This record gives sequence, structure tokens and C-alpha cells, in this order.
Amino acid sequence: MFIIELIIKIINTISSTISALFKFKSLYAVIGFFVTRKFPPAKKQHKYAVLVAARNEEKVIGHLINSIRAQDYPAELVTIFVVADNCDSDDNTAKIAREKGAICYERHDTSGRTKGFALQFLVECIRRDYGISSFEGYFIFDADNLLKEDFISRMNESFDAGEKIITSYRNTKNFGDNWISASYGIHWLRTVRYEHRARSVLHLATRIQGTGFLFAHEVIKDGWNYTSLTEDRAFCADAVANGYKISYNNAAEFFDEQPVDIKIAMRQRIRWAKGHLQAFVETGGKLFSHIFVTHGAANKLEASSKDISVEDIPKWKRFFNNIRLRFMSFDMLSIVYPRSVVSSFKKVLLFILRSILVYNEALLITTSFAPSFFRNAFSLIGLNFDLSTAGKQIAFLSLFTFLYIVNTYLLNILTAAYIFIIEHKRIMPIKWYKKVWFCITFPIFGLIGNLSMLIALFSKVEWKPIPHNAAISIEEINKNKSK
Repeated sequence: MFIIELIIKIINTISSTISALFKFKSLYAVIGFFVTRKFPPAKKQHKYAVLVAARNEEKVIGHLINSIRAQDYPAELVTIFVVADNCDSDDNTAKIAREKGAICYERHDTSGRTKGFALQFLVECIRRDYGISSFEGYFIFDADNLLKEDFISRMNESFDAGEKIITSYRNTKNFGDNWISASYGIHWLRTVRYEHRARSVLHLATRIQGTGFLFAHEVIKDGWNYTSLTEDRAFCADAVANGYKISYNNAAEFFDEQPVDIKIAMRQRIRWAKGHLQAFVETGGKLFSHIFVTHGAANKLEASSKDISVEDIPKWKRFFNNIRLRFMSFDMLSIVYPRSVVSSFKKVLLFILRSILVYNEALLITTSFAPSFFRNAFSLIGLNFDLSTAGKQIAFLSLFTFLYIVNTYLLNILTAAYIFIIEHKRIMPIKWYKKVWFCITFPIFGLIGNLSMLIALFSKVEWKPIPHNAAISIEEINKNKSK
């Protein structure tokens, strides 16, 4: 039994060490509460291409293009490209896109069904017909998105400041539909508050989340090579591994439609989970190696962007660039690391090992191993903390597990309440009692995510489009927000 106890100790030690290494991320939430990075007015208006991958999106594609055309940015500097990807024969996505003034390519290839393959096709069409460098930067949007009228102007400020990859403020146009759409909306804004704002202030790399981002043409000079189930995560992990920062512009706001059906949400979360696992397999090793050896990637990137040699960069800055890239690689590794899968396997393995100890009438947990909090709590209420029998140990573990679940649930409720309070000026108007309900149900979103990760681990997942039916214009959103 000594070997089993030793294995349990080793597993717990490794788990505790990994958790401790990632504790620094708590600082992001604190920093994000107070500040975010602001950019000065742009000195130059740059030329951009907008990329949209759309499959059977006739209900919403027109509203997206209208919101792009309504920008306060010079229209001649913005070219909209749409790929109508494997649309049904009776779908009018391509027709509507062309009528609205977009350049539309049609793709009919079912061998590659992901959004990444559609973008790869579109980028190659642009390379062939225009040249990648014809545009200084590229936006990516989903067909259901809507842009606030100053979105491109605000993103141009970040781009003009020298940022090569920038993401933006993702709001939800159907926030108040039900608890599912609200959970998604809270999830995106939690990322804004807990990750984007702080990383941008610290000039680190935050994460791209599917849509609403901009990157310099040089990033795809060799094409769009991200065709997995979650092309966004593969894109940002690869970008960081190659030395790029990923900044965030809090003033650039767009709106996104969220699922309202539990089956659709579950399908999407399983696809995300599978894609996250793929991204970890594909880029985890490279990110891990860059923690220790960068091969001067950050300095080579800076020298190339400024058309100078690496030696022209001051030594102190070269040192700082390398340190920052090492940390960004570690930080991004903490994002792609499949924590829920590892945690679930750890719990199952520990349960099995401890069950063996119980079966052999050995101590499952000794008093010395039990959390001091519980020992003190038992003493305060006058109970003897006696775990001398297997029955008492199982009862204690059941209580401990229950309290852990309750604690986690309550923390997620408080997180949702915090988001509603801190972001109330930007969230669509919602009745107070709905907000209370959405806070109470938000923890379910996390449980669905953990379950999806486990399902994805043992199943084959195919990309399927998410239906978009909220055919609302940016003018209607602005009207609703002003109520």
C-alpha cells in the first residue's frame, strides 16, 4: 500500500505545481478591472481587406456588409471578400453578397468542411487575383457579425501604432434571448475582463476567439494554414510561437449572435473542445520549447518589420524581447493546455487508487493529509475530526466534494454578476430578474464545457455550421441600446 500512497502524493504534487505555475493569471483579472490599453489617434488610414466565410448565411450576410459599408472609415480603403462555402443550391448568400458590393467567391469542395479551409481558399483567391500585399491588413468576421460604426477606425489606431495582430470587444446581439445566449455573452466578456485588457496593457499576447480580429498581411504571406476545428486557437498559438504579440482594442466593438438551443450549444462546445485538443497537440511542443529557446524569433520579427538588422536593435531591448517571448509562450501554453481533461483523469485515477486503499482497510486520508481548513472547521463546531474508518473517510470525501462543487458554482455566479455590473453600459438592456436568472444558470455553461472536452477526447468530431437567425441590423441594435 506504500506504493499507492506514494503515487497519490506524486500525482497531487504534480497537480499542485501546475496549478501554482498558472496562478499568475489571477493578476490579469485585477489589472483588467482598473485599466486597458488605449491607442493614440492614427496618423495614417491603412488599406484593409475584410474576409468572411459564409455557409447558408442569406439571413444575416446582408446586415454584416451594410454595417461595414456604414463605417466612418473611407470606403475606398476597405474591400470586402466573401467565400460562399458549400452553400445549398437554393441559398442566396453569394447573390446577396454581390448585390451589397462584396467580392464573392464560391467554393464547392466537401473534402474540407471547416471554416479554416474556406479561409484558406479565399486567401488563395486573393493571392491569385490581387496579391496578398495589396492590402496592409486583413479583418476576419463571421457572417452573423455586426460592426459598430467606428469599429475599423478604432482598430486602425492599433494597427497604426505598430500592432500586427489585434482583437476587439465582442458583444452579443441576442444577449437576453435565454440563459444559453446569455452564458455565451458572459463568457466572451469574462475573457475581455480577465484576459484581454491586462495582456494588452502589459504588451503581451492575448487570444483570438474566432472572429472580430485584424492582422498584418505578412502574417499570411505563406497562406492561411489553419484548417483545424478551431482555426483561431491554432492561429494565435502559431503566431506567438513565431514571436508575434496579440493586442486588444477595447474601443473597437462588434456584435455576435449566440446559440439559443442546448443541442446546438453542445455541438459547438464539443467542436471547440476537439479543436482545442488538436491545437495543443499541434503547437504545445513548440510553445514549450520557446520557453527555453527562442532562436531570436522576437528580434528577427522586429528587425524585419523595421527593415533593419538584428544588431541595430539595442542589446537591452533584444534581451527584453526574448524574455517577453519566453513568457508569452508560457502564457499561451497555459491557454492551450487541456486543463479539464487532465483534471478529470487525475480525479478518476485518484478515486481508483483511494478505493484500493479503502478496500484493503487502509487509511484513505489521514488526519495529517486533510486540509487544515476542514480540521479547524470541525473543531470549531465541536466535532471530532476522526477519519479512522473507511466509512467516515468516504463521508468526509463526499462532504468535501459537495462543498467544492458549491464553492465553484457560487464563484461562477459571482463572476456573472460582476460582468453584468462592470459592463452594464455596453450590454443590451435586460430586465433585472432575467439577469438574476442568467447569473444562477451561468455555472452550467462551465459544466457543459468540461463535459464537452471529455466527449471530444473519445469521439470523432466534424465541423457543422451554426444556424444564424437573428436578422437584426446595427441600426436596430443601437436603437435598443439607447432605450
